[in-house]
Amino acid sequence: MELRHLRYFVTVADERHFGRASALLHVTQSTLSAQVQALEREVGGRLFTRTSRRVELTEAGELLLPEARRALTQAGRALEVARQSVRGETGTVRIGFSGVAVLQGVLSDDLRDFARAHPRVGLTLTELAPAAQIQGVRDGALDIGYCPDLGLGDIGGLRVTRRAPTPLSVALRSDHELASAAAVTTAELTAHDLIIFASHEEDETVLSRLWPDLEEDRSRVRLVGSTLGVLAFASAGVGVALVPTATERIALPGLTYRPLHGSPPGPDLLVLGRHDETSGAVLAYLATVPRAQDRT
Repeated sequence: MELRHLRYFVTVADERHFGRASALLHVTQSTLSAQVQALEREVGGRLFTRTSRRVELTEAGELLLPEARRALTQAGRALEVARQSVRGETGTVRIGFSGVAVLQGVLSDDLRDFARAHPRVGLTLTELAPAAQIQGVRDGALDIGYCPDLGLGDIGGLRVTRRAPTPLSVALRSDHELASAAAVTTAELTAHDLIIFASHEEDETVLSRLWPDLEEDRSRVRLVGSTLGVLAFASAGVGVALVPTATERIALPGLTYRPLHGSPPGPDLLVLGRHDETSGAVLAYLATVPRAQDRT
């Protein structure tokens, strides 16, 4: 049974006339009659009784009519649901992020713009270290990632958009010996234990990219996988933290921030996605992200 058979049947039942029904359906009367007869063969009996003036439903036709209407309504609903998904009007977008994406306002701006345009799409947020975001987007556990560019190696197959650069500052306990300085130099910083936002899987990459002088002395580096964790250790005085300057918006008891002089430029913030993405909601989200600086 085909949906067009049901549609033709319902139209004839409504009009009680093959000529009027064929005009509404934009098919010839002979084509319409052939399609109804094909449906009757599947049913195994007549659905209409025909006279020269009028068409009437048989008992089987009367029973089929409400079921046919429901089937056509459900088919139309199923098609519209699929179309809404393709248009990005429904579904869920799973986003991984590093704290700097929130502090710089980039993630918040993107979420606001998308939510206004697609209010029925669900959004989930999970704070993750950069390496975990890359793996999550690659294996399908995440749809989008917002993370600093720590030179984490191969990101082939992922769509990468560079957003705001991430200048760096120093976070330290207010009574630390460097807290009274107007600014902290890289030479002064390397004389102290460091706290860096990264996972252990990112150890070698982060140090070689941001702090090559410490590659041979890993015991002086504490890697922490969350922004608040980094600041908690810094405010406890167990070391000084290298943080994005935007982190200064977070005020914690006993914590202060100082500018960092002489450091390499901070990493760019990256937005990660898949080149072969098929989800309409995710594609709609990616469309809200500026693409002028995309690279493959």
